[in-house]
Amino acid sequence: MPVFKVPPHRICGAMSNHHFLLEQNPAFRRAQVALEHRTTAAARKAFRLPKKPYRITCVVHVLFNTAAQKIGAAQVKSQIAVLNRDYRARNQDKSKVPAVWMGLVTDSMIEFELATKDPKGQPTSGITFTRTSVPAFGQNDAMKDPKRGGVAPWPTDRYLNIWVCELKDQLLGYAQFPGGPKATDGVAITTFAFGTTGAATAPFNLGRTCTHEVGHYLNLRHIWGDTPDCSGSDFVADTPNAEDANFGKPKFPHVSCNNGPNGDMFMNYMDYTDDDAMFMFTTGQVARMHAALEGPRRKLWAGK
Repeated sequence: MPVFKVPPHRICGAMSNHHFLLEQNPAFRRAQVALEHRTTAAARKAFRLPKKPYRITCVVHVLFNTAAQKIGAAQVKSQIAVLNRDYRARNQDKSKVPAVWMGLVTDSMIEFELATKDPKGQPTSGITFTRTSVPAFGQNDAMKDPKRGGVAPWPTDRYLNIWVCELKDQLLGYAQFPGGPKATDGVAITTFAFGTTGAATAPFNLGRTCTHEVGHYLNLRHIWGDTPDCSGSDFVADTPNAEDANFGKPKFPHVSCNNGPNGDMFMNYMDYTDDDAMFMFTTGQVARMHAALEGPRRKLWAGK
C-alpha cells in the first residue's frame, strides 16, 4: 500500500514558482532575457553534439519528518541512474516513440553523478539526511531554508541541488530556471515520485518527475507552452504546438491546435503524462539545454 497520497495526475510547480521569482527579482528577469538571446543566437547555427558529455555533480538533500519519509541511498542512486539513461537516450522505452518522431529522439550528452566531495573538499556520499519539524513543504522554497525547516544548498554554481521531501497540494516537484537566486537554485521532488525503488509509487515510480524537473532547471518549458488556447510556446521548433497538458497514458495520435495528423508529442518528458508514457527529448530541446549549459549553468561542468 502507498505510504503517501498519490495525485491522480502529474502536477508541476515550476512555472508558478518561476513567475513569482521573476516578479520578486528583476535581475532574474534580465538573466532570463539574456539567456533567450543566447539561445536564439545558438539556434541560428548548425547544431553539433559535444565530443564529450557535460557532467553535472549532484547533491541530494533528504528531508524527513517521519521515518516513512526518510528515503534511503538506494532510492537516491536509482534516480541518478534514471537521469543518466533518460538524458543519454539509453532508456529502452524510447522504442515506443511513434515512428514519425523517432528521428528526433536525441542523446543530450548530459550525465549526472553524486558528489564525492563536499564544498569543503571532504569525502561525501552526495546525500544529506535532515530531520525536520515540517510535515510537508509547499512551493515557497522553505525546504531550502534552515530557518523554515529546510537545508541550505551547497554552492549552486558547482552542484545541482536536489531536495527530496514530502510536498503539499499533490505537487510532484518543481525547479528553478537558470539565472535565478542562488539561495533557492535547484530542484525539489516529493518523496514518492523520486527514483524507482523504496517509497517510489506508481504511476510516478520510474524517476521521470526528476527528469522533467531537471529539464526545467536546464531551461526547458512545458511542451504546450503553459496556455490553454494554442497561443503558448515552449520556444522549441521541433515540438508540435499543443493546446494543453496531456495526462495519464494518451493514445497516439492526440490532435489539438490543428497539429494533425500526428498531434501532440505527449510522450515528451516535458508533458504531464505518467512516468511510463514519456520517453524522449528532441534535438531542439537538447540544443536549448546546451545553450543554458554554455551560459548560466557553465560552472556546473567546466573544468571537469
